[in-house]
Amino acid sequence: MNVQYPKKLSLVAGAMLLLAIPPMWPYGYYQLLRWVVCGVAAYNAYGAHCGKRKGWVFTMIGIAVLFNPIAPIFLDKATWVVLDVVTALIMLIFSKKVGFNPLVSR
Repeated sequence: MNVQYPKKLSLVAGAMLLLAIPPMWPYGYYQLLRWVVCGVAAYNAYGAHCGKRKGWVFTMIGIAVLFNPIAPIFLDKATWVVLDVVTALIMLIFSKKVGFNPLVSR
């Protein structure tokens, strides 16, 4: 696996989060967003664990729980806008600072 792959996943999730800010999408987009962000955050948590970066592990687990599509957390739109921006920034920072290759890290 190429090291760039996880970085691109984080960037895609971040872009999707920023696209979710304007209220122009059908509800299905937000459901897809939950699946993508939760999956990417879980994968990033695994990669951070492999790289022994505990702070990032807990951050990504928190994001995965927040965006969990199976037991969703319901908040108002204004709160989600703030969370989307903050989470997009975290994904961007993760992609720039942490980047990992789980097949090489172990």
